[in-house]
Amino acid sequence: MARIIAIDYGTKRVGLAATDPLKIISSPLDTIHSKDIIQFLTDYFNKEDVEAVVCGYPTNEEGEATDATRHVKVFINLFRKKFPNMPLHLQDESFSSQMAVQSMIAAGSRKKQRMKKSGNIDKVSAAIILQQYLEEN
Repeated sequence: MARIIAIDYGTKRVGLAATDPLKIISSPLDTIHSKDIIQFLTDYFNKEDVEAVVCGYPTNEEGEATDATRHVKVFINLFRKKFPNMPLHLQDESFSSQMAVQSMIAAGSRKKQRMKKSGNIDKVSAAIILQQYLEEN
C-alpha cells in the first residue's frame, strides 16, 4: 500500500514525515539540507510506493502569506516541475513548530535533544503537518 509523505520546507533544513502503509499514523522520517530535497525525494520515490505529498504552507494568524511563504512557493514550483505526476497537497502549517516543541517536551526530551542540529523539531513538525492532513481528509 502506498504512503503519503509530508514536507516541512525551510531554507536551511527540510523536515520529512511519512505515513504507515495503511495511512493511519504519521511518523517523523528525516531532516535534510534544503539543497538535497529533490535528490532525497527522487530516491525515496524509487524505493517506496508514495501516492501523494503534503507540503506545509506557512501563513500568519490572519491566513496571509509570511516571509517563509515565498520560499515554499519556489519549492512547490520546483517540485511540480520535477515530479509532475505526483499529487501535491498544501497544508496550513501554522504553529506546527510550536506544537512539535510541546510534544517533544511532553515526551520527555531535553532541550539539547530538541535543538540538536539534526533538526528533530523539523521532522516532528512534518509529522504534525501530515497528521493534521490525515485528520482533515
